[in-house]
Amino acid sequence: MVRVATVNTNGVRAAFRKGMGDWLDARGVDILAMQEVRAATEDLENLLGDEWDILHDAATAKGRAGVAIASRNKASIHRVAFGADDFDTAGRWLEADYEVDGRILTVVSTYVHTGGEVGTPKQDDKYSFLDAMEARLPELQAHSELALVVGDLNVGHRELDIRNWKGNRNNAGFLPRERSYFDRFFGPAGEPVEGVDGSVGPGLGWVDVGRRWAGEVDGPYSWWSQRGKAFDTDTGWRIDYHVATPALAETVTAYSVDRAAAWDQRWSDHAPVVVDYAL
Repeated sequence: MVRVATVNTNGVRAAFRKGMGDWLDARGVDILAMQEVRAATEDLENLLGDEWDILHDAATAKGRAGVAIASRNKASIHRVAFGADDFDTAGRWLEADYEVDGRILTVVSTYVHTGGEVGTPKQDDKYSFLDAMEARLPELQAHSELALVVGDLNVGHRELDIRNWKGNRNNAGFLPRERSYFDRFFGPAGEPVEGVDGSVGPGLGWVDVGRRWAGEVDGPYSWWSQRGKAFDTDTGWRIDYHVATPALAETVTAYSVDRAAAWDQRWSDHAPVVVDYAL
C-alpha cells in the first residue's frame, strides 16, 4: 500500500509552526505533495528531516507558489518542463517517478493559477496552464498506466464541489470554461465530450478519485475562506484533487479529507487529501 497525501500548505514554514508536523508524524504518509510552499529547499529539509527525499520546484517570484514532493523512497527521476517554453510554470508543476514492485508510479504535484476576472492576464495564464495540462495528461498515461496528478487545481468541477455555487457562477474557480476542462479530463477516453460551456473535445478518461469515492454528495470540501464563519458552517470548495489513471484508480482502498476538528486547530486554509493505493 502506498499512502499519498496532497495539501496546499499556504506557506510551509507557517504550517509547521501551527502543527503540520504533528499531523504528518501521525498520518503514515509515504508520498507527500505540497503546494504554495513559499520557502527554500533548505527550509523543507530542516522541517521534514533526513527520513524524507525532497523534490522542490520554487516559483520564479520569491515568496510565491512553489510545489514539492517528499517521499520515503527516493524518486528515480523527476521533471519540471511543462507547456510552452515562453510560459512560466515554475513552482506549479513537478513530476516524479517512483518504482513500486517493478512498476513505475508517476506522481505530479501541481498548483493551478487562482485566476481572476475574464479577460485579465491572470485568467489568461490560468487557461494557458489548463491547456498545457490537457496536453500533458495523455503523455503521462502513455508514460505509465499508474499516474497521479494531485494538488490545488483551483477549479470546482461541479455544483457538488462548491457550497455556494450559485453565487460563484461568474467567478474564477467556477467559470464554465474552466469546468469544461475537467469535463474532458474525466470524460470517457476518446469519446466526444460536451463541456458545460458548450465546447466539445475528446475525453481523456482520467478519474476524479474524490468524487468516485464520495459519490453524489456535497463536497467533501477541502478549502474554506479565512473570512467569516466559512469553516464553521462548512461553506467550502472541493478544489484539492487526486486525478488518477483508470488503472491506478482501481487500486484505491481509502480516501480522506483531513478536516481540522475546529477553526483554531487549522494549520492551513486547505485540508490534506489522503488516499491509499493498494500497489
